Amino acid sequence: MRDKLDKRTKWSYCVGATGRDAAYALVSMYLILYVQYTMHLTSAQFAVISGVMIVCMVWDAINDLLMGIIIENMHFKMGKFKPWILIGSITNAVVIVCLFTIRPSGWGFVAFYSVFYLMWGMTYTMNDIAYWGVLPSLSSDSKTRDSLVTTKSVFVCIGQFSVAGVVPIVIAGNAVNAYRIVALVVAIGLIAFQCLTAFGVKERERKEQVDKLSLRDMYHIFARNDQLVYAGIASVFFNITCNILIIFGVNFFYIEYGYSESGNLVFYFTVMYGLGMLISQASYAAIAKRISRQQIVGICFVVLMIAYAGFLGFGYILPKNVILLNVIGFIIFFFQGLMNLAIIVMINNTIEYDEARFHERHDSVISAVRSFSVKLAGGINQGLSTLVLIVSGIYVKSQNISALEIKVNQGEMTSADVLEKANHYIGEITPTQGLVFRMGMVLIPVIALVISYIIIREKYHIDEKEYEQIIQKQNA
Repeated sequence: MRDKLDKRTKWSYCVGATGRDAAYALVSMYLILYVQYTMHLTSAQFAVISGVMIVCMVWDAINDLLMGIIIENMHFKMGKFKPWILIGSITNAVVIVCLFTIRPSGWGFVAFYSVFYLMWGMTYTMNDIAYWGVLPSLSSDSKTRDSLVTTKSVFVCIGQFSVAGVVPIVIAGNAVNAYRIVALVVAIGLIAFQCLTAFGVKERERKEQVDKLSLRDMYHIFARNDQLVYAGIASVFFNITCNILIIFGVNFFYIEYGYSESGNLVFYFTVMYGLGMLISQASYAAIAKRISRQQIVGICFVVLMIAYAGFLGFGYILPKNVILLNVIGFIIFFFQGLMNLAIIVMINNTIEYDEARFHERHDSVISAVRSFSVKLAGGINQGLSTLVLIVSGIYVKSQNISALEIKVNQGEMTSADVLEKANHYIGEITPTQGLVFRMGMVLIPVIALVISYIIIREKYHIDEKEYEQIIQKQNA
């Protein structure tokens, strides 16, 4: 039976997420901070790098779709997905080490970064599309699928938290060397955990498409599936909401609390991130049994709007209290986690919706939409965050700190001296600059959240009842 999931497959798939999401967290959360605070680039060079990242992310989003076609059209003895999981993890690990280790200066770094960031996106895509492509084929039972997504997401949180929590503590005052060590450890973990998935998951036999898929075929698969289109667009805007806070996070703590004290404070906030995401992921299946996905999305929307209002007023209307900040953070991350899982399930359910209407199944192609939305949102976020950093004047201030971190790496200064001087530079940031930065940090995710919610509420209609009817018709 297709819907019976053996324990080895379940745990090999879910636990494997730890390494890949630790690697993704390192690059998505800290690569631009590594550039900002260790490379001492001009505003023009930083803007070009950000522009390169935007182009690469947009291309990577498109490449996700192309990779879906490649996987659909190729067959290996090892399985449809597992070879790509293995190849993608190994090549991506190598690229990650290079990104945080090789350090040419000035425009030479810009050129190096452009090439290797593109390579990072393409190698991660090999792994990502294959990894997510396995999921829909494991079971078509909605409860089993919800449980699988929930279990996997717990290990996603563990991987993300392991990086997000440790990095802020170790980087200040010795950033160049600390990033190098973290990158090596994460790269090894990525390969190890994905080997567990590649060799532990038992792929289910499925009816293969006789004809090879082309770009035109791919376009028609998307265009004909109206629910996939709406869920995909909603996912793009929702990922803008989720990621922008993470991108701005460390800079926020530097501005509010200083360079030397922020490491521990970021760690505590990251604990809230980890707990919020972990608890939401672990409880999603139980919550989904009691209320519908549309209701989950509606509740998450209301609570998130209130929480972001609180974040905007923190230190202005509300007291500048660390405990209060962590409570607000926990609420945001918890309900973002719930809404994210609901949207993932919505995208996955369009596979059977498409199969029921056209008698074709395209797991890899349709699953690529989730990755496409994350990458496209990342490109948009990168452009917006760079704009906010430059317009607010925060980037110029950060380059003084970057010069200090380079001197530590060269043995010209001690870590203690760096921390003292860095705090002085942070103190030169004006209240107006801080307010501009805060407005960008809050208004961007709020606007994106509103758009995502409206699309889901007005356009997406595959609820639990309709999905079960689709499965029953297929089984009959």
